[in-house]
Amino acid sequence: MSLEGGEVDSSTRLKVMTRTAMANAIDTFVVVDDFALPNHTVSPEAIDFIRAASSEARRTASVCMGAFLLAASGLLDGRRATTHWRFAAKLQAMYPATRVDGDRIFLNEAGVWASAGMTAGIDMALALIEEDLGRDISRAVARMLVVYYRRPGGQLQFSSLLDLDPESDRIRRALSFAREHLSKPLSVERLAEVAHLSVRQFSRAFVAATGMSPAKAIERLRVESARCMVEDSRETLETIARTVGFADPERMRQSFIRVLGHPPRTLRRAARADESPERQGRPRMTPS
Repeated sequence: MSLEGGEVDSSTRLKVMTRTAMANAIDTFVVVDDFALPNHTVSPEAIDFIRAASSEARRTASVCMGAFLLAASGLLDGRRATTHWRFAAKLQAMYPATRVDGDRIFLNEAGVWASAGMTAGIDMALALIEEDLGRDISRAVARMLVVYYRRPGGQLQFSSLLDLDPESDRIRRALSFAREHLSKPLSVERLAEVAHLSVRQFSRAFVAATGMSPAKAIERLRVESARCMVEDSRETLETIARTVGFADPERMRQSFIRVLGHPPRTLRRAARADESPERQGRPRMTPS
């Protein structure tokens, strides 16, 4: 649907045929848009329609930049939401009443869903199907689409710290040291020593380069490394915790919940459940 109906240009200039928007008889109201949205003003007519349609619908959702439309309409005020990681900071700056989490694949806050960009919309759609029709139907749809059975909403959009390459040579050196010594104690004092900075200078420079404190970054590095082992290996959680530097499995569990929203056992069960009979003995598809 669109406000005026007819042909609408997509962001790739492909034309999409739409019908004139009607706010009634909508079960699941999904809002989408393109990468130009943050630089455009949302029209009062669009805001009025979004509010009306959402009030009539059983649930509301956005894909990628559609979160900007929901936020402009006030539907994300006081709610957690996500969008494409490139525009998460912009969404937060434009709509401070929204609690933006730019790491997540998708979020559901009190019946208002939001997904990140591109394939994350598929993950959210599969979660909606599972909510309505159950896991078996959702898995069957995923197989028909030839996609990895939906990633958990709490999964990170991308492994930001494992791939991060800051401009500062000193911070880059500290991060490289941390990646190579995850099993060892990594205090802020030790990292500052590697960077040849005082603790205060290092902490300030680290936050400026990565957007988080050294302690939070080390926790996240360990969680990101452990997650791959939890999902893809048969090692015990005790062994994994020790390998990536957690004091014990309980510390690792608490960190998983803080960073990913799920404990390790839940992610391991989900990964193993995805190994359907027809895929037993075949290499697992890696989510992208």
